Amino acid sequence: MVYKSLDSVTVEDIEASGISSQLAEEIHRKVAEIVNNYGAATPETWNLISKHVLTPNLPFSLHQMMYYGCYKDFGPDPPAWIPDPENALLTNVGLLLERHGKEFLGNKYKDPISSFSYLQEFSVSNPEVYWKTMLDEMCVNFSVPPDCILHESPSEESQVLNPGYVVVSIADSFAPLEISTRLKISEAKAIFTQDLIIRGEKSIPLYSRVVEAQAPMAIVIPARGSSFSIKLRDGDISWPDFLESVKKLKGDMFKAVEQPVEAFTNILFSSGTTGEPKAIPWTNVTPFKAAADAWCHMDIRRGDIVAWPTNLGWMMGPWLVYASLLNGASMALYNGSPLTSGFAKFVQDAKVTMLGVIPSIVRTWKSTNCMAGYDWSSIRCFSSTGEASNVDEYLWLMGRACYKPIIEYCGGTEIGGGFVSGSFLQPQSLAAFSTPAMGCRLFILGDDGHPIPQDAPGMGELALGPLMFGSSSTLLNASHYDVYFKGMPSWKGLILRRHGDVFERTSRGYYHAHGRADDTMNIGGIKVSSVEIERICNAVDSSVLETAAIGVPPADGGPERLVIAVVFKDPDNSTTDLTQLRISFNSAVQKNLNPLFRVSYVVALSSLPRTASNKVMRRVLRKQLAQVDQNSKL
Repeated sequence: MVYKSLDSVTVEDIEASGISSQLAEEIHRKVAEIVNNYGAATPETWNLISKHVLTPNLPFSLHQMMYYGCYKDFGPDPPAWIPDPENALLTNVGLLLERHGKEFLGNKYKDPISSFSYLQEFSVSNPEVYWKTMLDEMCVNFSVPPDCILHESPSEESQVLNPGYVVVSIADSFAPLEISTRLKISEAKAIFTQDLIIRGEKSIPLYSRVVEAQAPMAIVIPARGSSFSIKLRDGDISWPDFLESVKKLKGDMFKAVEQPVEAFTNILFSSGTTGEPKAIPWTNVTPFKAAADAWCHMDIRRGDIVAWPTNLGWMMGPWLVYASLLNGASMALYNGSPLTSGFAKFVQDAKVTMLGVIPSIVRTWKSTNCMAGYDWSSIRCFSSTGEASNVDEYLWLMGRACYKPIIEYCGGTEIGGGFVSGSFLQPQSLAAFSTPAMGCRLFILGDDGHPIPQDAPGMGELALGPLMFGSSSTLLNASHYDVYFKGMPSWKGLILRRHGDVFERTSRGYYHAHGRADDTMNIGGIKVSSVEIERICNAVDSSVLETAAIGVPPADGGPERLVIAVVFKDPDNSTTDLTQLRISFNSAVQKNLNPLFRVSYVVALSSLPRTASNKVMRRVLRKQLAQVDQNSKL
């Protein structure tokens, strides 16, 4: 859709969005005054309109008119949120820089906003100073203070932790075989589980899958109430009985014991789409990486209330525990689906201050409008991870909370947190990252396999600096070196760490994720990411829910053909002409990406195959589509 510039928007245009003529005139007057003072196409204009004109109860089409009209000719990475200098001084990082800015940065320090990028570089160049400061901020006490951060073979440093077992995280969505595989790899001795998982009106068996997986002793929690009707295996115990059995221990004091920093606290798994899942241990250091990311990038502090629909089987579950509790914040836990109005009311009533999301959740909220009517003004920021986000959907999300920032966050289980994120001290652009995470250095590899200049725009496979506080140094069932370092280029004598995502650094210094490196394809001799094509195709037709772009090799060999798999919003859709849709996709891709690209054919799917962590399995689709004729229905 083509939007008018703000100085061309009329009262009638505003009224056409579905509001009264009186309100349209009032909005037009306010917008005209802002445009007159700050121009029709400046970040300051959008900042004032988003704060003083737009409200959650106004039609989203009006929000779109204002945002896209303001930034009509701005180019890439228009800022959807701009930090306020006075508020910036009150953030965690702002307060830190006011105390230590001159000490850390010397004459480079001016103020928190203009000096933030210098602090990020300082965190990489001076890790001992930076991480000592972070641990002090979190009031972490050591029996023997660490004398070196990121030492290759830590042996002297130790910290005080209550004694306990290593937690093994297994997602509740797995089939029995996958549960069994992870239990065997980790050599788990007991398992906490539920009898059922309640999802709306559905009751999904869980304990029966645990039994089928031949799990060790299970402590079974009833999904509803305090009892259940299922019969437990011999040796298993219900949660109420377990609590009763340990009552006599309540008076005992557990004596804290020293643990080396490399001692395991948690074992998590990769999604395992390419063979046996990698077993990734988190050590006693990893929680502090997670908490420091939250402290710095999401500004989580004492008194905050943090909600993030997730699962203890994936890294964001334990991340949430550490990121909130180590910073003195509270976790807001909702027992039910986050896709309903019940969750929206929960966010309102709990007065959540930081709400974490994944894009597919936001997509459902927007399409069902189940958030309408609820007050989310207590939110100070959103954070998003797990998938590539959508500009329009995240514009809608910001509007639900009076345009509070969305802090994009990307990392990995083996990182213990993020390597690229956003900040309260930088302008935030939708579906973009504004900074490497504290303590992390990013490298984009060029076509020759070596890093391009760090401040230069470009796109390629992302590599990471090898020295990252809290990141993994071992795998339980694979060679850590082979997985993350073998075959990687060096930088200043250090072998870079493999990550596998394709990233772009723009001319304005923002980062965009473009999917996995193995999700690229070669179309007419040009390498392109599936995500780039999908972003364009998703916006072509209002009946399309999502797409997957796949490079499919012909059966008789030759160049890959571009095939688009489509999932319609209406699962019973039988009226859309796939040939016409292919023509529309072609036109959009050729116009917005490359005139040499051509969509060979389109197939309709009921859903896209995904891993348990919600990543699209394009390799599975590629194999299926290689055997499918044009316009067939899977």
